[in-house]
Amino acid sequence: CYNQRTINRDYGNLTVALFGVATPSGLITDHQRTPFNIGQAIQLEGFKEHEAQPLLQGLAEKVSNPQTLLKELLAWTSGQPFLTQKICQFIRSTSSAIPTNDEAEWIENLVRTKVIENWESQDEPEHLRTIRDRILESKQSVGLLEIYRQIVEQGEVVAVDSPEEKELLLSGLVVKQQGCLRVNNRIYESIFDRSWVEEHV
Repeated sequence: CYNQRTINRDYGNLTVALFGVATPSGLITDHQRTPFNIGQAIQLEGFKEHEAQPLLQGLAEKVSNPQTLLKELLAWTSGQPFLTQKICQFIRSTSSAIPTNDEAEWIENLVRTKVIENWESQDEPEHLRTIRDRILESKQSVGLLEIYRQIVEQGEVVAVDSPEEKELLLSGLVVKQQGCLRVNNRIYESIFDRSWVEEHV
């Protein structure tokens, strides 16, 4: 249909969007005829502090300084949308008071007890297990784990845009910033740590 736009003006009103986690090359079966050679990838990033401001309204009901709480929350999630919203939900549902000037310690305790500790059984709705499974069930799992081990050990590695790196990026476990691959956030760093890598290599 897309190619028919030049022949039939009615097709000019047709727009197609494909959302998901895949590389265009992973979707192409016939390199001669494919709709993905005209596609454009959109790189998504985590919430920045100014983009997460709408969350303050819900946090303000629980704490006197919601901006500080949000900043501490983002320090753990790096703005990863699912984790950020999940932890906001934990905050809203807590019955304990959030102490002023101890927001960092309080958030760390919440993240550790509700997300990191016993993460496989607490991962509802599923998020962390999806990342784990994407890495471990990949045909390239050995290569993915080797690159990830380097990232964990060195803090970052220079990106070379290999298929394994692209797969790691698609998993969400790592991000590419300024030409280097890093673990996406402190939560992933705590769960998918050196001992996790060694267990699965």
